[in-house]
Amino acid sequence: MFSVFAKARKSLARAAVALSAATLAACVPAGGPTGGGGPKIDPNAPVQVALLVPSGSGQASDELLARSLQNAARLAISDLGGARIDLRVYPTAGQPAQAQAQAVKAVDEGAKIILGPVYAQEANAAGVAVAGRGVSVLSFSNNTDIAGGNVFVLGPTFQNTAERLSRYAVRSGKGRILVVADRNIAGEAGKVAIQRGVASAGGQVVGVESYEFSQNGIVQAAPAIANTARTANAQAVFLTADTAGALPLITQMLRDQGIVPPSTAFIGLTRWDIPAATLSIPGVQGGWFAMPDPALFNQFQNRYQAAYGEPPLPISGLAYDGIAAIGALMQRGGNGALSTTALTQGSGFVGVNGIFRLRPDGTNERGLAVAAVQNNQVTILDPAPRSFAGPGF
Repeated sequence: MFSVFAKARKSLARAAVALSAATLAACVPAGGPTGGGGPKIDPNAPVQVALLVPSGSGQASDELLARSLQNAARLAISDLGGARIDLRVYPTAGQPAQAQAQAVKAVDEGAKIILGPVYAQEANAAGVAVAGRGVSVLSFSNNTDIAGGNVFVLGPTFQNTAERLSRYAVRSGKGRILVVADRNIAGEAGKVAIQRGVASAGGQVVGVESYEFSQNGIVQAAPAIANTARTANAQAVFLTADTAGALPLITQMLRDQGIVPPSTAFIGLTRWDIPAATLSIPGVQGGWFAMPDPALFNQFQNRYQAAYGEPPLPISGLAYDGIAAIGALMQRGGNGALSTTALTQGSGFVGVNGIFRLRPDGTNERGLAVAAVQNNQVTILDPAPRSFAGPGF
């Protein structure tokens, strides 16, 4: 028990930085920029693609992220076969103003589509800058507030994850769901996504509880949360907590209050396997979460390691996915291959994270697997679909 509290204290401290970043991201105006249908390309010539990365900020983490994204994009290009891509990299230093300037520079130099940047405010600024020129921005962000018009988010969204897990819960006889959220911006967004996901899956939200985002707040709230779970006859508790924040402590506190899987399922809106040390935390044992197709991503990891001598960051798979989508559209031919209509075609694409498709509203839908933490390891309960007609959709 003491080790759980120690881990939770460290996690909550680390989460303070992440929370401040989420606050900034949430200030991006909803709806996103608007733009045209897409540029015309020459099917017989290489297509210029701009990759916006956060290098130049002076932060080692941004340099590593930039390198990982570039490497993944180049690995994807090597896999395309006949499709020819002229990839040009533009540093943004993680700053919206520089992202805006680099987006304009990229289009002035001939870019037909922009891949990146990473952070939500950067992506919004880049999208606004080139919206009138009909160039789409495939951002690595998962913040749907910036999605729309010419801006698409490639990152896994709360809504997509909530819908996938809710469908599985209802099919598994766990359709009476208690929502438990952090009292912060990410928690509020996650709570709304879960409520919508449960409703769309035909389940029932039997209660909504929250806690102050602190160790003491969790300890104080746990008895009431457990009491609501019992009195509402909840079959599952759906948590917004993540591994860098409240997850280790809230799961253990609920267990201490008698709310224990599998009689009451624990469901997580975030990945419970990153970092890998999370898998050994007692409170998360038996919990469910969603993840990309592990077989495909493991192949990518192995190939990346062999090519570059270091493991890829998980987000770098989005750079590969973006290039894969662009290449697939180019191989179909035509000067409108990168139009909004083409980007949002219903059959979608296949990348290292599995199948995905872009929606006209700028969000995305990804084929996810449902996983569980069992005996300190990840077990797949329901595999990721391999097409949009398969299970889970």
